[in-house]
Amino acid sequence: MLTAKQHELIRFIQQRLEDTGISPSFEEMKEALDLKSKSGVHRLISALEERGFIRRLPNRARALEVVKLPEDAVTGAAKPRAVNDTVTAVVPPRTAAPQPANDIIDVPLHGRIAAGAPIEAIEGQSSMPVPAALLGPGEHYALEVSGDSMIEAGIFDGDFALVKRTDTARDGEIVVALVDNEEATLKYLHREAGRVRLDPANGSYEPQVYDTHRVQVQGKLAGLLRRYH
Repeated sequence: MLTAKQHELIRFIQQRLEDTGISPSFEEMKEALDLKSKSGVHRLISALEERGFIRRLPNRARALEVVKLPEDAVTGAAKPRAVNDTVTAVVPPRTAAPQPANDIIDVPLHGRIAAGAPIEAIEGQSSMPVPAALLGPGEHYALEVSGDSMIEAGIFDGDFALVKRTDTARDGEIVVALVDNEEATLKYLHREAGRVRLDPANGSYEPQVYDTHRVQVQGKLAGLLRRYH
């Protein structure tokens, strides 16, 4: 079951696609749903995407496609069909492909994080604007990278790491690891024989190995921003 706001949003997106062939911007969706901020729209979009009602078109900034409609959102232009006793809608073809809309979300900026030896705990007092297309579902924050130990993974000194907040991660993922509750570092995570190994992506650096209780996962890498001067 979708919430009332989710119903309202998918109907608005579908109507705009039928009328213009272009998906609405976050600002337009915020105003249409009478929401206070675009972060509310982001949460609704993520929920609809997770449930298979919409998808984001790859390599396009904030271009949306309606995959299916809930039964009570079917318009006259879309004819429903039954699949396994569930009614879905066949989305009508569009005459024009959705165009990108430039939507920005402010995420907390938690200072600098080492891509070499651990240097400091995560502390945040400011925020930075991030293109919404770079963020998936969930809560995110940003960290400025310091050091060169992850350069073989394409992460350079001065980059901004976009991190999905989580306390769990799979082996081989790039994570923000807090060591001894005071030092944070960005590394590949591996677990072995009851210990945690934090691997760099630079042959000049050695892996860091700790007892499990000394390391806390505080997020995993979701994307990167880079400034060119």
